Amino acid sequence: MTEEGYLKNCASNRQQYLAAEANAKRRKLGFWDQPNPLMPWDFRRGKTASHSQSDSITQSSRTNCDPSYPDICLTSGAADLDCKDIPYRNFRVVGSNPHRFDRNGDGIGCER
Repeated sequence: MTEEGYLKNCASNRQQYLAAEANAKRRKLGFWDQPNPLMPWDFRRGKTASHSQSDSITQSSRTNCDPSYPDICLTSGAADLDCKDIPYRNFRVVGSNPHRFDRNGDGIGCER
């Protein structure tokens, strides 16, 4: 299902939803505050986010970001966090995983 499919039953508010989405995207709010968001309809089809070198900011240029989470920037040494404490979902987890976001060990953090 595409974005349009999700809005087919919302004809009277469709433009408001699209405007709100565009505003959030422009301001990088919530879901849009990640380097390469995976669209829900793509996730449901089993696609994964593509991570090209141009998409990813190298850890050396990301000041004090924990290298266990290359797709997002969580401060190294931050207090223990749970998925409910952060706005990110379905991001890569590598290495030590200090916050235990990848509970099932598949390399994806905060899955829903």
